[in-house]
Amino acid sequence: MGLVIPLHPRFRQAEGRKARVMNRGARPTIRALACVGALGAMVTLNACTMFERVGAKPQARPANLDTSAARAVPSPDSEALTRYYTRLQSHLLAQDLLRTGGGGVDTPYSPEDVARNFERIAFYNEYARGAGLRASNEGPDILRRWEKPVRMSVEYGDTVTEEVRDTDTRVIRDYAARLSRITGHSISLNDRNSNFHVIVSTEDDRDAIVARVKELAPGIGSATVGIIRNPPRSIYCLVLTFISPDTPATYDKAIALIRAEQPGLMRQSCIHEELAQGLGLGNASATARPSIFNDDEEFALLTSHDEELLRLLYHPTLKPGMSLNQARPLISRILNGDPGQI
Repeated sequence: MGLVIPLHPRFRQAEGRKARVMNRGARPTIRALACVGALGAMVTLNACTMFERVGAKPQARPANLDTSAARAVPSPDSEALTRYYTRLQSHLLAQDLLRTGGGGVDTPYSPEDVARNFERIAFYNEYARGAGLRASNEGPDILRRWEKPVRMSVEYGDTVTEEVRDTDTRVIRDYAARLSRITGHSISLNDRNSNFHVIVSTEDDRDAIVARVKELAPGIGSATVGIIRNPPRSIYCLVLTFISPDTPATYDKAIALIRAEQPGLMRQSCIHEELAQGLGLGNASATARPSIFNDDEEFALLTSHDEELLRLLYHPTLKPGMSLNQARPLISRILNGDPGQI
């Protein structure tokens, strides 16, 4: 029996949609399961018989991720990505997308809206496993979230500039504190005993990042490694979340990867979405508005609606492993005035 490792890439198709991929693995013992299909699909990991041991602690960071390393001149590929993402951000902003206000009078929502969107985003998978981008017809999954404290660390590839390092470290530190306030869960930026690894890198750091991910998750499948090694430019960030066979309803590790070639707002948008997804809100809903958990790019940053989803996810009345049928009446009571409501 395999472990679920959801892989949530954020990418833009011609229609401007995002998609997410699910993978499987295990810790401390991983059943090696195969193959990731089309990007953006809900992947079925085909059964294999090989088992691999995963160490209790990740190995030390490779020297080529040392933040004191000299910065190399960007390659033509990296420079081309910088130009592409800069144009893309300008294009989205010109369409009044990537909003940062968190919602407003034009985006009202009700408790019923929050409940419906929470069900879709926290309990359902977006794509059918092993069927490319075909929509999933599967029923709801169980509720999953973190129970142990979330300790985030930030690592940078050698070629990431000091300006990006300073900016993103501050953004991630502040956002981790905000997520902790919203959820009531212990979430902080802490390099000691970290279990949520945020890696910001450029195309020129690709080999070092692949090596680092393999160190952090030795049992990761080759197909997932392939996505990390050769992502199309349409993927600007992704997060992998890992669960243990002993506690299949709770996460014990996550790895977020963010392209440093993106301009500031797009990088911050990736940070907001991937870190929140890594806490347990892995799906998207076309009806969720105002929200970053949607298939469009209307909102760049976590909204007031999204805060309510996170509060629900970590509400003490809801428990990891609950089915949707078990959780639905509790969600209704929380949203409609019981003590401890949102």
